[in-house]
Amino acid sequence: MSSPVLWYATRTTGIVALVLLTVTTVLGILTANRVSTRSWPGFAQQELHRRVSMTAMVFLAAHVVTAVMDTFVHIGWAAVVVPFASPYKRFWVAVGAIGLDLLLAVFVTSIVRHRVPARLWRAVHWLAYVSWPVALAHAFGMGTDMGTSWVIYLSVGCIVAVLGAVTWRMALDRSRRQRTLAYPSVRDRPEGIPVKHLSA
Repeated sequence: MSSPVLWYATRTTGIVALVLLTVTTVLGILTANRVSTRSWPGFAQQELHRRVSMTAMVFLAAHVVTAVMDTFVHIGWAAVVVPFASPYKRFWVAVGAIGLDLLLAVFVTSIVRHRVPARLWRAVHWLAYVSWPVALAHAFGMGTDMGTSWVIYLSVGCIVAVLGAVTWRMALDRSRRQRTLAYPSVRDRPEGIPVKHLSA
């Protein structure tokens, strides 16, 4: 089955999935640092992160299904999860399959989070950060819209958002290490510096 509807649906869902994956990556960085305020508590961040992640998976599933259903080019269901199984653009489809496999590992372990060791869950969850550049590479390699100005701007915005979040996290971690070295214990803290600022 091949139609312009499937073609446009594949392109649209792919772009939306990339944007949502960018948002959930940024939210994951914020949540990992336990940055919260009274108006933006930690549990709200975690819930938003979870909901955006679920929505991203829905659009990713739609992207995969419409891409395989469109018989204008042959990809095949096996190529969805098995790298280099597609006869069409073998390398870039394989990159997409690797990204999907990483996200599926994160998704499945998140569902059974309370049944797996915490260390294992955290280790697997780090794959979410790896999946973002993989998905971005797939989009640049496969996306027929990557030559248009608005998609280029959108992609650059995604890159800037993630790099900005990573830079902010590194700066925050450095600041925390400096405070810890300056005041290794609560007894050493000067008057006026709350304990939460030393242990955050």
